[in-house]
Amino acid sequence: MTVNVINGTLSAKEIGLYAQHVRKNNPGMEIDTLSLTLCDDGYVDAEYTLHPIPMERIRRITGYLVGTVDRFNNGKRAEERDRVKHMSCCN
Repeated sequence: MTVNVINGTLSAKEIGLYAQHVRKNNPGMEIDTLSLTLCDDGYVDAEYTLHPIPMERIRRITGYLVGTVDRFNNGKRAEERDRVKHMSCCN
């Protein structure tokens, strides 16, 4: 995350609180940039850009919840390779 403070300075704690507020109001998103402009009236104007957090696919294979099978031994890899995939009959 890139943070820009304009027209003054803010402590790391204050910046963290603004970032926390943005994250709380935008679940499932990460902050790319956060620009905090200190205004003459004592307010802070926050502008930010976000991007979605990538979702990892998790499957249930041979009784285990996994994202990938790269840590499986040869026996578990064979079970995964030989399993029968069932198709839905109702459209």
